[in-house]
Formats: sequence, C-alpha cells, structure tokens
Amino acid sequence: MPFAATPAKPVAMTTRSLIIDCDPGVDDAVGLFLAFAAPGLELLAVTTVGGNVPVTATARNARIMRQIAGRGDVPVFAGAERPLVREPAGAGEFHGLEGTGDLTVFEPEAPVAEGHAVDAIIDLVMSRPAGEVALSVMGPMTNVALAMRKEPGLAAHVGCVVVMGGARSEGGNITASAEFNIWADPDAAAEVFASGCEMIVMGLDATHQVRATEARIAAIEAIGTPAADATASMLRFSQRIERTIVGWDAAPLHDPCTVAWLLKPELFETRPSRIEVETASDLTRGHTAVEFRIDPATARHHWATQANGQGVFDLITATLKGAAPSRKAVG
Repeated sequence: MPFAATPAKPVAMTTRSLIIDCDPGVDDAVGLFLAFAAPGLELLAVTTVGGNVPVTATARNARIMRQIAGRGDVPVFAGAERPLVREPAGAGEFHGLEGTGDLTVFEPEAPVAEGHAVDAIIDLVMSRPAGEVALSVMGPMTNVALAMRKEPGLAAHVGCVVVMGGARSEGGNITASAEFNIWADPDAAAEVFASGCEMIVMGLDATHQVRATEARIAAIEAIGTPAADATASMLRFSQRIERTIVGWDAAPLHDPCTVAWLLKPELFETRPSRIEVETASDLTRGHTAVEFRIDPATARHHWATQANGQGVFDLITATLKGAAPSRKAVG
C-alpha cells in the first residue's frame, strides 16, 4: 500500500457546537474554564463520568467550575459511575481527594440537569445536522461508548471526537505503557476507537510538551478574575504534586489540549493513524497501539505528535483575560 509522504491533516471543526465529557480533576477543570470563556463557542452541555474521582464528585466539580465561571446557561449531566466491566479506579493522588487540588469545594447553587449523560449526548448530537456537534472527551470514554451502544447511528452523526488519552513514545503515566484515561476503562476506549468516528487524540506524546511553568501560571494569576484565580490555584497544586511524586519541575497540562485543538488546531501537529486498545492483558491493559503505516485517505484517527506548549498557555491566558465582564462568579 502506498503511503503519503506528507501526513494528512484532520478536518478542523467547522462549527462551534461542543459537548465536553469529563471527570474533573484539576486539568479537566482548566479545560472547562477555557471552554466556558471561549468566545463564539456554543457549549451545549458538560457531561461527567467517574474517573479521577467518583461521579458524584465529578458532577459537583463541574458545577463548581460552571458557577465560578458564571455559566449557569450550560447544563451539567451526571453519567456513568463505573467502567463498562472493570472496577473503578481513581487518581486522587494527582488531583486531591475532592478532585480540585487546593481549591475549596462547596455545594453549587444549581443542581445537575435531569436525565443521564448518555441520553444527553445522544439527544444533543442526533437532534442537529450530521457533523455539527463535536465531542471533547477528557476522561474515561464510558459515557461515549454507552451512547454509541444505545444509538448505533451516533458514530456516523457526531462531528470530530477530540480525546485526551493514550501514549506511544512517551510511555504511560499509570503503567509502563498505559495512560490513565484509557487504562481506567480500556473496554470503552476500544469500542469508541473501533466505531469509525473521526478522532483527534491528544496522548502523552503531545501533552507532555505543554508544561505549567511558573511564568505561565503567573501570567494566568495576573488576570485577577475568579476563573483565572481558580485556574492558577489548581495549576500550582499540580506543579507541587508533580515535583513531589514524579520529580518534574513543571506539570504537564493534559485535558485542556482537547479544547485548545478545537479553538486553534495549528498549535498541534497530528499524523493519520489507526489506534487500537489492549483489553485482554493485565500487564498491558489500556496500551494504545498507534499505527502510522496506513493510507492517510482512509484514516479515522489522528495522533498528536507535537504541541506548542507556549501557544496553548497563551491561548488559555488570552481567553480567560478576554472573557465577558458580565460573566461573574455566583456565591
């Protein structure tokens, strides 16, 4: 089979309609703040899943970020409590017991929306023209897999699915070869990768290039808004934990890369690929096998190989700084 000398690029987002599926988690929270503040982005809903912390906490944390950002117009739906077939496994050591780092949790004023996250994803995607609604997936893919099981036409109808998950050249962050989001529910990830939908995948190969240095955190902190203050607080927590547990000076910023790609895809380089997930072996559970030796014309997966770390942080800083003044924190 002939292969193109120049890798094909994925089709960028042609609309600004988006659903974020997440498990906040400090970096999920930063991704939410970026999306809440992004001008022209129609954020249809936030759906939550058990992952970094249990689903009761992820649904609460998403609502906390929504309240701080003053975006009560965006519904938050709670979703799957556990992986498809595995026992739940959290990552509180990297996100704090409540999933918000040093940020004090509280019970948000607005409740979760009625209904399940899986049904919300199906209804919001299928009620609009094909390709119009994109998905940003920042946690285990349980909700997305369940939605595709329930509505077989979802994979062909949804726009691009931008995922934070997986590892290739960087190795894993939960095992030698597995990244946490994929490892937490590898069976769900395997189903979504096999579904045929177009996927842009931000694995550790790219996200490890996006580091929360002191200068980058200080630039966000200088904005002085509630959302920027909360973002800086969580980034400082991640920085401290990364130095203590891993030994790196600056923590990588994973999940916001999905939103950054949707807003400014030129910050990333991707290669057409075929990605499969290991589910049968305990040793390599959640390993992402990323194959570049394919015909780019048939590729449904696009693996991020490069990320402009300064550009991503410049985007976050500028977007938070430019957020509408009327979006005030409540309570």
